[in-house]
Amino acid sequence: MSYGLLKGKKGIIFGALDQNSIAWKAAERCHEEGAEFILTNAPVALRMGELNALAEKTGSEVIGADATSMEDLEKLFDAAIAKFGKIDFILHSIGMSVNVRKGKHYTDLNYDWLTKGWDISSVSFHRVMKTAWDKDAMNEGGSILALTYIAAQRTFPDYNDMADNKAYLESIARSFGYFWGKERGVRVNTISQSPTPTTAGNGVKGFSGFMGFADKMSPLGNATALDCANYIVAMFSDLTAKVTLQNLFHDGGYSNTGVSQEVIEAMEANNKED
Repeated sequence: MSYGLLKGKKGIIFGALDQNSIAWKAAERCHEEGAEFILTNAPVALRMGELNALAEKTGSEVIGADATSMEDLEKLFDAAIAKFGKIDFILHSIGMSVNVRKGKHYTDLNYDWLTKGWDISSVSFHRVMKTAWDKDAMNEGGSILALTYIAAQRTFPDYNDMADNKAYLESIARSFGYFWGKERGVRVNTISQSPTPTTAGNGVKGFSGFMGFADKMSPLGNATALDCANYIVAMFSDLTAKVTLQNLFHDGGYSNTGVSQEVIEAMEANNKED
């Protein structure tokens, strides 16, 4: 169901890869709510070809950009300004750890890979906001969002250096977000989503265990990619005009649950079997 919450709003969506991506679902929902936007991802992701289907479905333009390249970002924002004038929203849905992909344990990190993942997952958010800042690309009342995970605050051993990347991402949102709010009237927030079976998420060792445990711990169960897309729409809309500098947990209540009855019962059953 559409409510026209984003009618007339323009933006850029980073990171849609395939139909499992939160950014993909967000693009579909933003389109349904009346928004226009540019879809962007790294050139290597564009070669997979799936983003063209999303572009056709949403009437969007696809512009490749490496979010770690200031030159690429400048070209992207120049194109957005030429197409739309100033924009109203940005979604940063980007994250990657070479150490995770290569199976490097946290106690034995490759620091060159660490730096690459840190640049892609965290510093790219600063780069995106700096480019938008320098080009005065955002309308007052606009909204900038990045996706994160609770491993920034709690220990999840197999989440590896991505936990550090997410902690830095959240810090960048607060630090840069202060200036966006004070000087430009723009909101900057992060959404800490439930574990979601995206292409990136499935690459984390033990991910199915993360999902199952979180679902049992959460009073409302895990939030899906579509649930997150709906929350993103709300955060891009004028209904959240005074929400900024927040890390917003969108996880069915997991973040505030010490233990659930389901987990207690599972542990008791396991003890009886032993």
